[in-house]
Amino acid sequence: MDHFPIFLATQGQHIVLSGGGDAALAKLRLLMKTRARISVFASKPAPEIETWEDEGRLTLHRRAMQQGDALCARLFYAADEDATEDARTAAIAHASGALVNVVDNLHDSQFITPAIVDRDPVTIAIGTEGAAPVLARAIKADLEERLPSTLGTLARIGKSFRKMADALPFGRARRDFWRDYYFATGPRAMADGTNAVQPALDGLLKDHLSRTAREGHVAFVGGGPGDPELLTLKARRALDEADVVIYDRLITPEILELARREAVMIDVGKEGFGPSTSQETINDLLVQHAEKGAQVVRLKSGDATVFGRLDEEIDAVDAHGIGWHIVPGITSASAAVAAIGQSLTKRGRNASVRFLTGHDMKGFADHDWAALARKDEVAAIYMGKKSARFVQGRLIMHGADRQTPVTVIENASRPNQRVLDTTLDALPAALAAADMTGPALTFLGLAPRAALAVAPTVHAPAHPIEEFA
Repeated sequence: MDHFPIFLATQGQHIVLSGGGDAALAKLRLLMKTRARISVFASKPAPEIETWEDEGRLTLHRRAMQQGDALCARLFYAADEDATEDARTAAIAHASGALVNVVDNLHDSQFITPAIVDRDPVTIAIGTEGAAPVLARAIKADLEERLPSTLGTLARIGKSFRKMADALPFGRARRDFWRDYYFATGPRAMADGTNAVQPALDGLLKDHLSRTAREGHVAFVGGGPGDPELLTLKARRALDEADVVIYDRLITPEILELARREAVMIDVGKEGFGPSTSQETINDLLVQHAEKGAQVVRLKSGDATVFGRLDEEIDAVDAHGIGWHIVPGITSASAAVAAIGQSLTKRGRNASVRFLTGHDMKGFADHDWAALARKDEVAAIYMGKKSARFVQGRLIMHGADRQTPVTVIENASRPNQRVLDTTLDALPAALAAADMTGPALTFLGLAPRAALAVAPTVHAPAHPIEEFA
């Protein structure tokens, strides 16, 4: 980010603005929400500015800004809507040490003013670094509709109660108390009027002080194929409440960003055919943190129940009497098949689909290759890039048609998704030519359809393969 968001203390500070037209009015309506001292310089001020002066909300100087007018100012706005005059006044403010904003001129501004949702003292600032102000306003409008007008009142009452709530243990106990207040007890009390909130808050604190600490718990959460919009609501809530997040290598940064800022983040990525965190180490981490009372999220890519070694981790926490639950996610096969506009099953074609893992060749040897080689069979092969030649050989040995369609989807659901459209005959050579480095899922028996319009597709030429004995 080029602009770091902060909230500036303005009480008693001096803010200066040059301009008296529409741009000045827009900024002043926002600035007058603060408790700063506001000075306006304008030879021809709009009637509204004159009214605000009469009301004592700002100081108006009916002249152009001069040297010394911005002394001791914290912020300055150049809002004359004239490039030459804005440059002149901005130079004066710069020389006086003020931070400068030139309206509608991002290049010459030292700071930008975001779109703001005001539920004082709750303030939400929305910025796009000047790239999309229309988008910022749309987000603001959406939040305005979602946030109740009583939110500010609840926050003010809650702020006065902070010292009382400090009687609760630091960490989860306090978070649980405030979550109850803002999302349950507080709004219910507000329905009976402002005077009902304080007694409700007193009762809520008494209730929480009598509670025993929540025991450690592990949530095995499916993080989906990578697109954060494909996370379930239950997964989002688990991340929001987690004290510790233990995550896999394929979890995207966008999903990790959704975790609580205070959460301990532990990378236990397993690299196929490369260095990995041992399963024993992962099991120990789960037990170690849960036994300390932490709410642990074990975040696995795709769905935790599909090739995720879930049972081993459940057995480990079970052995120590630790509570757990599973939050299912969208498995990569579902995201990948959507990317090529197909379905996993189709009436008249296949009534079943097989999920295989290609991670180890030894395990592959026991599959029913004769059944997989039949016409119209569909299989989703996870982690199958390195074993493509082995799979190809086994299928052809058992009579599979060399022209059987095969599709490989790399980084399914992510912005850098790629689709390789090939055949069983050409599979190893096509994969080598495509040079896929990201996680990929291979579909046997499915070719891309309409979704090619939304994903880069590699059309592989036919390459004959050697005969297998």
